[in-house]
Amino acid sequence: MDQRPDLLLAKRGGWIEILRVPALLFGGVARARGAFYARGLLPSYDVGVPVISVGNLSAGGTGKTPMIVWLAKELASRKRKVGIVSRGYGSAAGAPNDEALMLSEILPDVPHLQNPDRVAAATELGERGIDVVLVDDGFQHRRLARDVDLVLMDATRPFGLPAMGDNGKPVQAMLPRGLMREPLSALKRADAVVITRADAVPEETVRELEALVQRHAPGCPVALAAHAPVRLRSVSSGGERVRPVEDLAGLEVDLFSGIGNPAAFERTASKLGAIIHSHRAFGDHHAFAPGDLDGLGVDRPALTTAKDAARLLGANPGAEEDHGVCEVPPDLCVLDVELIVARGRSILEALVDSLPESRAQRERAAIHEGLHG
Repeated sequence: MDQRPDLLLAKRGGWIEILRVPALLFGGVARARGAFYARGLLPSYDVGVPVISVGNLSAGGTGKTPMIVWLAKELASRKRKVGIVSRGYGSAAGAPNDEALMLSEILPDVPHLQNPDRVAAATELGERGIDVVLVDDGFQHRRLARDVDLVLMDATRPFGLPAMGDNGKPVQAMLPRGLMREPLSALKRADAVVITRADAVPEETVRELEALVQRHAPGCPVALAAHAPVRLRSVSSGGERVRPVEDLAGLEVDLFSGIGNPAAFERTASKLGAIIHSHRAFGDHHAFAPGDLDGLGVDRPALTTAKDAARLLGANPGAEEDHGVCEVPPDLCVLDVELIVARGRSILEALVDSLPESRAQRERAAIHEGLHG
């Protein structure tokens, strides 16, 4: 669907360049805001619980949700009680959004609070006895103090927009001309940068991105990660069946997605050998409405992402009231992926291990000492 905002912004020349004027203003405000926080003129609040923020410089998908899952599992293996905080972008009133629905399936024992006031949400988790709070998309939410700041950069879209045109270089601009929410100089705040989908680009591109990080944040550790397909789920009226991803080889499919980087999903399906007949790509967090998926899953399977499946299949009464119920394709397949740290795992593990104990941990240790001391 060529009217997606990211594709319009990815073009050069014409009326779209008028947006560079408000982009200059946006950039100025972002820099001023950063300076106010750096000088303590705007306060950050310590909620008394270790906090890891996972974010990015650009709007859109970079793999934050798989990174949250990876961190939650690493922390759980260290016997830390984990909670997740997010803004809840794209959710209907009182209902979980697609990311929350997906995380509840993958991490059923991890509490997840969606609240634009992430300080209040993190405080509540601390009161519940949580040891570590993971903040999804928290790099710009500096009102909440954090112990570790991880910044993700998608190797296929380092500035948020796909490369279009003859020169092969993507537009690098602040909102609303581009998708950058902060300038690259903000990387100096990062404790580490994780270049995601590093396996989807040439090694030369990865080296250029690493050099870019070092120019703007000298000495900042860099890790490389990939999105690895791990399972295929067939969903029908009869239930769900788990299949190996190898079943996609030679299978003709229709794709549909409403994520920040639909091209990455298409590349993954192609790499697995799927024969792509069509791809209905909607905007990020798209609320599927009646008619959106008509005709899919009839002549061939309809393949989508786990996040889109969660939004389509999950209970979201607010969305149903606003848009009506979207009919689920009769032959629906869902591709599940996991984040794999290909290089720099020790960097991320060291940051996780550097977290201080929470108040709840100290209290539990004191009780244990009293009982067994």
